[in-house]
Amino acid sequence: MNAEQLSFAGLTATLKAAGETTRLRILALLAEAELTVSDLTEILRQSQPRLSRHLRLLAEAGLVERFREGAWAFFRLGERGSTADIARALIARLNLDDPITARDRERLAAVRAARAAAAQNYFRRHAAQWDRIRKLHVADAAVEDAIRAALADKPVRALLDLGTGTGRMLELFAGDIERGLGLDLSLDMLALARARLDRAGLKHCSVRHGDIYDLALPRDSFDVVIIHQVLHFLDDSASAIREAARVLRPGGRLLVIDFAPHDLEFLREEHAHRRLGFAPETVAQWLEAAGLDVLRQQTFPPGPEGKIAVALWLARDPRILLARPAAREVA
Repeated sequence: MNAEQLSFAGLTATLKAAGETTRLRILALLAEAELTVSDLTEILRQSQPRLSRHLRLLAEAGLVERFREGAWAFFRLGERGSTADIARALIARLNLDDPITARDRERLAAVRAARAAAAQNYFRRHAAQWDRIRKLHVADAAVEDAIRAALADKPVRALLDLGTGTGRMLELFAGDIERGLGLDLSLDMLALARARLDRAGLKHCSVRHGDIYDLALPRDSFDVVIIHQVLHFLDDSASAIREAARVLRPGGRLLVIDFAPHDLEFLREEHAHRRLGFAPETVAQWLEAAGLDVLRQQTFPPGPEGKIAVALWLARDPRILLARPAAREVA
């Protein structure tokens, strides 16, 4: 299929928007992560009004997309259309070892590390109360029933729970799986999860320290991967979904559970939330971009004590799992 064609004037405007030093630096950074104006201010060391003008020009040209969540506005590289293709083609030609690009990437890494440290401090302070805190926002019983129902149509041998927290998902499915593994970056959470699994006598389930963006696991390892109430803490949810899809076996399923869009700003400051929920189409696009087929999307209203709806996405690896040939009998 031929790419969408641009008029001479349209292509000129697109190249003019990208062909400025600061704007090209912004495009390179947005190719790495979704960022706010405040993030870019810290990385590029330029004023917020100046960067806002650059972002407006890039957005008008279709090179970046802007989306608002509560009081914050996030920017990301354009995902559709010829102008988005141009942005990605330009960034692909940049030398990552160039001094300007390398410095910006170092500052981006520092910004992301600071946010990760803040999240880890939050988990350290609240690990023991984590399940209780979650119940303030999530109708646990209804959501857990839906989670089990979503995966009930076929057996699960190996299950991976990313951002396992207290290990609740492993406990929930322990009776239905042969092997369960939970990964988490918080050592405090892992200590609680191990204690929980030990108390329940779940010897076929284990937890370990791991990075959701870089799983130290081989490709095609698990029948099911669960990402439960994790994405709203992350800087780059799309990358986490791609890495989760990598370890799915052919025909394997990825189940994502997270908040629907809301406007409770205090969750950013008090509970280290990076995102205020996700629209159905946003996560669906990430799943499809990771090469998965989206099978189901549901949204559940908050329980009596909650204020936030919860959304569920179920996707499947489209590769066909070939049955193993039957063993030949020996006469």
